[in-house]
Amino acid sequence: MRKLIFACLLLSGAANAQAMHTLEADEARQGVASDGIHAYAIDNSRIGKYEIKSGKRVAGWEGPRALFPHMNACTLIEKRLYCAASNFPKVPMTSAVEIFDPTQMKHLTTISLGIGTGSLTWVDRKDGFWWAGFANYAGKAGEPGKDHRYTTVLKLDDQWRRLEAWTLPDAVLERMAPMSNSGGGWGDDGLLYLTGHDRPEVYALRLPKAGSTLELVATLPIPFEGQAIDWDPKQKRLLWGISRKERKAIAVTLPDVADVAR
Repeated sequence: MRKLIFACLLLSGAANAQAMHTLEADEARQGVASDGIHAYAIDNSRIGKYEIKSGKRVAGWEGPRALFPHMNACTLIEKRLYCAASNFPKVPMTSAVEIFDPTQMKHLTTISLGIGTGSLTWVDRKDGFWWAGFANYAGKAGEPGKDHRYTTVLKLDDQWRRLEAWTLPDAVLERMAPMSNSGGGWGDDGLLYLTGHDRPEVYALRLPKAGSTLELVATLPIPFEGQAIDWDPKQKRLLWGISRKERKAIAVTLPDVADVAR
């Protein structure tokens, strides 16, 4: 059995991350979420729940792969685990939000978003709205006539209806190509943090004053190669992510963007 190691790291400035503690587990193919006490490792149709302090696996959930082919990122919102899901790598792309009770580790319901914008990779809640990232790909898993440049961030209402949408700047798209946006979440500084599929960096972006393209504020190095991310709700600026190839989940304290050279 392969092991996933959860490592809590301190990122000083923009480099020299130092390991603080580790937690071994098995699920870590797509992403990780945290409620500050537990960490939730995500593997398509599986979720493992681990107590961060002791490292003990306290619960888990597994669904049929036919119904849950690709859960990518999860986050805790109002005592529920919201997970972005899709039919990746199939086309046409379909998307859904899978909702779980994290206490009982039980699947509660599905919000089907159907076909349209791309492959849902992350969801978040901010200012009374839902926010979501939809990936598009160049080549494999991409839809005809579209590539990674069609990757989109949506703002949605409580009924998951599209209100506004933004594309990613060329500087970020070039780093993600030919893949797309894998993880995302709003930071406590009002910036949107996104990751790609395989580069060890996170992009801090802001909404533009005009137009439809997000603005890149800073690129920060991280000790894991993209994939889904989640902010820890109990520790300031603590960001969780995974190294898929090493089966590790890593938590780093990101420096304030104002302290990082663009």
